[in-house]
Amino acid sequence: MMIYRMLALNIDGTIVNENGKIAKETKDAIEYVQDKGVPVTLVTSRSFSSAKKVAKALKLKTPLVTHSGAYIAGELEKPMYVKKIAEDITYEIAQFLEGFSSQVHLSQEKRSIVGKANSQARDMAKISWQRESKLLYSKQFVDRVSDHLLENPMSVPKISVVMEHREDVWDVVASIRGMYEEVDAIPISDYKLDIVPKGVSKLRGLMYLSERLGVKKDQIVMVGSGLDDIDSMECCGLGVAMGDAPRQVREAANWITRSQSEKGIPYFVTELFRKQHPIPFLKKMNIIKS
Repeated sequence: MMIYRMLALNIDGTIVNENGKIAKETKDAIEYVQDKGVPVTLVTSRSFSSAKKVAKALKLKTPLVTHSGAYIAGELEKPMYVKKIAEDITYEIAQFLEGFSSQVHLSQEKRSIVGKANSQARDMAKISWQRESKLLYSKQFVDRVSDHLLENPMSVPKISVVMEHREDVWDVVASIRGMYEEVDAIPISDYKLDIVPKGVSKLRGLMYLSERLGVKKDQIVMVGSGLDDIDSMECCGLGVAMGDAPRQVREAANWITRSQSEKGIPYFVTELFRKQHPIPFLKKMNIIKS
């Protein structure tokens, strides 16, 4: 029987529901895993401050992989890993994105800058970000992000954009990848994409953290619900997809649990970890090494 030594979870569509709430059963399930001596982390495209509030609600002690892997930390002022997009490139990309019907969101550790959008794009952005906004930090709205950057240059771990037209997502991804060697563009959903520093991804962030915790990749369980979770799910020992995740995510999984509304996390945790002895006991019996 495989012994798992880390549980990694996406946030939206996995832990937090559409109302920004975490079910008591989910909190209990995460506590159950930690009581077994298995560290639990969050691997998310959210900002660190937003993810930290979720971690606090779940009583997590393990550092978090946030900003799609660009910011890994346990505490805001003591990051383990940080990589940012340079000020000039942040400005150029913001200006490019504003040529589309979209809403641009600059994500820093402590605050975010959000550009205004036309009504349709704003509605899409509201749907995409309403769950995060309930747990968000300081958010400043501006007319045009690029104009704001002229007076207030910023280097950021991540740029998010919600497109009004889904066909624009892949056009923007191809354009960004073609124009800049310093960044990568990652589709998150049919209407949303993230732009991160080159070499940054949820998977690389998770591998960075697991190496420092002495956990091998085949000892990690990764639970995902978004397109950007697929690489991590496929690389880890066990990839688990939520029952209501997109088809591509479910096809990449080793295990498909129930949907979030059907308490998918508590169900899968009970099924997987109830037979696994606590890690301290396994170490004491010399079944696993420290």
